Amino acid sequence: MELKDIVAIAGMPGLYHVIGQRKNGLIVEALDGTGKKIPTSPTTKVSILSDIAMFTMEGEERLAKVLLTIFDKSKDGLTVPDKKASDDAFPQFLGKVLPNYDNERIYLSDMKKLASWYTILSDKFDFEALRKALEEEDSESEGETKAEVKAKADVKAKAEKTVKTATPKGDTKSKGKSVNTIRKMA
Repeated sequence: MELKDIVAIAGMPGLYHVIGQRKNGLIVEALDGTGKKIPTSPTTKVSILSDIAMFTMEGEERLAKVLLTIFDKSKDGLTVPDKKASDDAFPQFLGKVLPNYDNERIYLSDMKKLASWYTILSDKFDFEALRKALEEEDSESEGETKAEVKAKADVKAKAEKTVKTATPKGDTKSKGKSVNTIRKMA
């Protein structure tokens, strides 16, 4: 199971594992231990965990990295507050996990959701596999920068070549084929 296979559904508590697709939605299974399977409708707002990020003062931090930080710090003794904890416990918790979080754009409900999601995932998710995936992704992104620059240069060169070899604007014939034009009726 990867983060791209886990979703949060608006209006429904908890997390869900995507187990299938239909023409007009997904089939998800609850990760709360009940194993309940639920179909989604096209109007249901579904958020994939791998696409979620948290606001920081410098920009955004991907949820995958935040969850991995919680995992590492929980090994060192960090306790994740449960949903019945006092409201003061959640900003303190997030301050230890993501010290540069944007306190104006991350609300208490977001902090509670993060703690709840980690609690759900803590015994069902392989965080070491997530760590490896993030490391591979980071190393690929560093290697791709040179390749991306070359690819963009190739695309630009092809575009310039296409512009130079394109048919002139006034030409109504192109490679022996007639081109239909709209004529103005007088």
